[in-house]
Amino acid sequence: MVGRALIWREVVIQDPDGGSIILWPHLPCILMPKKVRSRKVWDGLALLMSHNDVLAMKDDDNNERMSPGANVEAAISSGTQFGRLMKDLKELNVDGPHIPDPEPMRLFTHAENARGGLPIYLIEPEIDDERWTDWLSRSADMQVRIVSLISRLTIRRRWKKDSNDAITRIQRDKDVDTELGTASATCYSWNAEEERVIGLDLGSERDLRFASRVRGALADLRDSSVDDDVISQPSLMVPVHQARLATLEAAISTWPEPETLRRMKE
Repeated sequence: MVGRALIWREVVIQDPDGGSIILWPHLPCILMPKKVRSRKVWDGLALLMSHNDVLAMKDDDNNERMSPGANVEAAISSGTQFGRLMKDLKELNVDGPHIPDPEPMRLFTHAENARGGLPIYLIEPEIDDERWTDWLSRSADMQVRIVSLISRLTIRRRWKKDSNDAITRIQRDKDVDTELGTASATCYSWNAEEERVIGLDLGSERDLRFASRVRGALADLRDSSVDDDVISQPSLMVPVHQARLATLEAAISTWPEPETLRRMKE
């Protein structure tokens, strides 16, 4: 992730086959201020999730309604890197942390209710996808390697170093205060640990697969459009964690062949 800025505004990519992809950066488990939310009009939503992730998101939302804050406390108690992220974010004056991740949840709800329901696409392949199962298997192997286990002993030092590195990359924005900037640095550190575990090769392979599926989602949206006017080409909204936007943008910009993808069914 060397040299990549942490930005607050959407990146719009014009697909050579028609239509546009809106990559909108948000911080994990933070409800973003309204002033930094994308105001672009979009026709379909692509979530970097699987069907099981969506089901878990809905369950977490129901749990949160019944017992506010319980999801976050459970995560903090887990002793995982995600739990550490929740603990650090809780100490900041930001709207969060929340579980489920509020921005994907907000956009998902909007897509279900807007204009009679907008198409929703799930970018992470399902567990019965052989290519994805192979990737998951190799990713798991990386996570249990002795080198990875030893590296956990120095995580506190790396976390601080990554946070300091992030501070120099955070893009200045009049609608972003110091607390949100600090949250950005913390989220960057968490993402760096997650990516460090799987390594650059597996991370790049995942991003290219996701890029291919994002293009496939846009292709399905475009093919289902009743208006062939270039001016009315469809736009696909893709919320992505701020720290991962640059690599996904780079992967899409290599224009991998669109993977056939169909919208989520009820």
